[in-house]
Amino acid sequence: MSASDRTPIGRVIALAIGLAAVVGVIVLAFSWPSITADPRDLPIAVSGPAEAVDAVTANVDEAQPGVIAFTEVDDRDAAVDAIAQREVYGAVVLGTEPEVLTSGAASTVVSQLLGGVAGQLETAVNAQAQQAAAAAGAPQAPPHIDVAVTDVVPLAEADERGTGLAAAMFPLVLGGIIGGVAISLAVLGALRRVLAVVVYSAVGAIAIVSIMQLWFGVLQGDSWMNVAGIALGLAAIAAPITGLVALMGRAGLALGAVVMMLVANPISAAAFPMEFLVQPWGAVGQWFPPGAAATLVRDLSYFPAADASFPWLVLGTWALAGALCSLIGHFRTAGGAEPDREAAVAAA
Repeated sequence: MSASDRTPIGRVIALAIGLAAVVGVIVLAFSWPSITADPRDLPIAVSGPAEAVDAVTANVDEAQPGVIAFTEVDDRDAAVDAIAQREVYGAVVLGTEPEVLTSGAASTVVSQLLGGVAGQLETAVNAQAQQAAAAAGAPQAPPHIDVAVTDVVPLAEADERGTGLAAAMFPLVLGGIIGGVAISLAVLGALRRVLAVVVYSAVGAIAIVSIMQLWFGVLQGDSWMNVAGIALGLAAIAAPITGLVALMGRAGLALGAVVMMLVANPISAAAFPMEFLVQPWGAVGQWFPPGAAATLVRDLSYFPAADASFPWLVLGTWALAGALCSLIGHFRTAGGAEPDREAAVAAA
């Protein structure tokens, strides 16, 4: 091999540095959300006498500033309804029988946090009871008041820690990316790619639900609704990739995969509530397919009373946008607007 056949040293060094930079970006994308995760303004319901509510909210905010944003509700039933509709993660019910309501299906991390609040509340109410008894000259200490902790929407017995539900999201995202890339490379014809995405999403969703619900018991609820939600999630990830390929050629592969894996997936809040992410990234993540799919799958499994119209709309919009890009690429190529043969083949 002659010297002229070898890769120039400058290009070798540039390639190595570029690849190292890519590794750094990947590490940053996947480590940043978990390392910087810190709860802020978690919506929690509270009900009870006004004085008790004011005292508890003040004590909690003093102990954990900015962590919990309390929302007053009428009673325990209203608090349970708010949890079931995913308006809050839990509730504090005050009165003669104080109780803390949690929702393991919404977030095990928040449930643990509320368990700590229950301990603080129990200490406070017993201290107040003892002070009141002493002031009244009672001959003996009042009976101990227990603060019950009730999980009103628990996780499935097969997934008591919620790790299976969180883990189910990564195959969905990765499957959507792999499907979009593979279809773009293996199928010629933009309209055929749209058909391939539809078939792949439907069959892939059936496979995921068969494994995660019928076999492992991680997913709950109506299995066919879960199939529909996961199928739309797969299509919302795969279709934009094939659509970008129809518009841009092979460059669309890289752009679509990078956006879904390195941008949208880390801020999807699939493993912990979006309030744990630095704002506004938690809310922004819900506008991308991974975040919307994670929310929808959780709603369908455990919160049928919740309004899931937003994640359905987000996923549907991404899937339709991807199909529309494929159609635009098809007609542009068919009209002869793209003279480059490689781009024409990629978009055909």
